[in-house]
Amino acid sequence: MSFRTAVATDAEGIAALHADSWRRHYRGAYADAYLDGDALADRRTVWSSRLAMPGADSVTILAEAEASIIGIVGFVHVVLDKDERWGSLVDNLHVTRGRQRSGVGTALITRAARAVRDRGTTAAMYLWVLEQNTEAQGFYAARGGKPAGRELVPPPGGVPDRLNGRPACLRYVWPDVRDLLHG
Repeated sequence: MSFRTAVATDAEGIAALHADSWRRHYRGAYADAYLDGDALADRRTVWSSRLAMPGADSVTILAEAEASIIGIVGFVHVVLDKDERWGSLVDNLHVTRGRQRSGVGTALITRAARAVRDRGTTAAMYLWVLEQNTEAQGFYAARGGKPAGRELVPPPGGVPDRLNGRPACLRYVWPDVRDLLHG
């Protein structure tokens, strides 16, 4: 396994993994028509934009399999110092189905914590996870994340029809990422 910072040419691979992960884990909260239709194009637009002009306020780290034919097996995207109270936002963390429970997610969240420690103005980090995604909640809790709030899920791209009803998400926090790095 190798890790590196994403570049613009990685947008397609990241978008494909992101859409696939949403299709597997967000079904029920996100509308099937969106997941089975526009999700990939929507994620492609988001990632092409994010990676076209990367800023000093965010970082996207990729995990790649040693065999180059496999490519991206996971990624994490961090927005540094996103919130005055909660710190830096882990906006996305996704791992391919075949690599879950293999240490990729742990390696990625650790790299996110290092980026926050090294580049953030505060050592705090947080993320949002769908209330229905109890598997991810268990992953974050096992790495020291604590639940600290609940809000309604914002619709992807601001389009309300992309949601089923009013799903909720939970905020998980790490008040000091050094605990995650030394834990």
